[in-house]
Amino acid sequence: MKIVVAIDSFKGSLSSIEAGSAAKSGIERAGLADVTVMPLADGGEGTTEALVEGLGGTYVSAVVTGPLGGSVNAVYGILGDGRTAVMEMARASGIMLVDRKKLDPSKATTYGVGEMILDAAGRGCREFIVGIGGSATTDGGAGMLQALGFEITDEKGENIRPGIRDLDRIADITPKNVPKVLKECHFSIACDVKNPLCGENGAVWIYGPQKGVREEEKDIFDRKMKHFADKTQEYTGADHRTAPGAGAAGGLGYAFLSYLPNAELKSGIDIVLEAVGLEQELKDADLVITGEGRLDHQTAMGKAPVGVARLAKKYGVKVFAFAGSVSRDASECNSAGIDAFFPIVRGVTTLEEAMDPENAKENMALSVEQVFRAVGVLS
Repeated sequence: MKIVVAIDSFKGSLSSIEAGSAAKSGIERAGLADVTVMPLADGGEGTTEALVEGLGGTYVSAVVTGPLGGSVNAVYGILGDGRTAVMEMARASGIMLVDRKKLDPSKATTYGVGEMILDAAGRGCREFIVGIGGSATTDGGAGMLQALGFEITDEKGENIRPGIRDLDRIADITPKNVPKVLKECHFSIACDVKNPLCGENGAVWIYGPQKGVREEEKDIFDRKMKHFADKTQEYTGADHRTAPGAGAAGGLGYAFLSYLPNAELKSGIDIVLEAVGLEQELKDADLVITGEGRLDHQTAMGKAPVGVARLAKKYGVKVFAFAGSVSRDASECNSAGIDAFFPIVRGVTTLEEAMDPENAKENMALSVEQVFRAVGVLS
């Protein structure tokens, strides 16, 4: 019996590979040995770690510009092929890098994201997997573009300042200092939101408030974004402002689509599943094990375990899921392709005890072992 294990991280407790390895241990205790462990993530937080650890990559640090200026140490990964970079924009321009009391959408910039990309390109990377969740920015990606060598200037020929504040003053955009190597780069952008760039469903109105945009600023900032889109259309000859995901990360999705011809916005889980080659492993699998820290109705709405289940069902493979906790509405996961799911916590315990990595590993192994003892008896 071939068993494929692909479990998402248990945030704050186990990485994807740690959870998968614990499950493998339980399966082997039950007397079954043909087990393949693969990394899993949904394109958001933890994706870099999952792919680096699961695909034999290395971590790289780059000192880049933070969301409100200054320097931050942005860590990203280079996979074992030496040409694929995995990065999360939040490491350079994330809201987690800013004190909540100091959030300033008028000045917050994605400049550091561009610097991170150039750093990876300088190390030989030509394929990029970029997660764009958790941003502190609403600059339409203009900061990233400036870092990549695009000159974005006002009527006086001066570079616009960081943030959204000067987007309505843009008079000219030129690729004066864009390195030729960018034309060789392909960008897979992990994006699971469908918002356009502008309007009441756009970057400013929907996501701006959590980054510090005040109610009275929404219309003002949205007009600035529209001006940027108008000038971009003049420059590129294309209009991506209504594309699904253009409004992601304060418009960073729009910048990728508009200025980098080899960029595509895709579901985060689809990007990860393609990167790890899970489909190939599933073609001759008998059973798939997946899971995450908490299984609930949101899991069924397209999170990583359901992405695994969807792919497994393409080949008629049964799917079991294991989770740290299971909500009452988790039964919706059955309709989404997970044949059976199991909580791993054994008995009454505190959250701290349950999330202790050693306890979580042992709980996973013990729970999986008992399920697979039943599988062995019944097969």
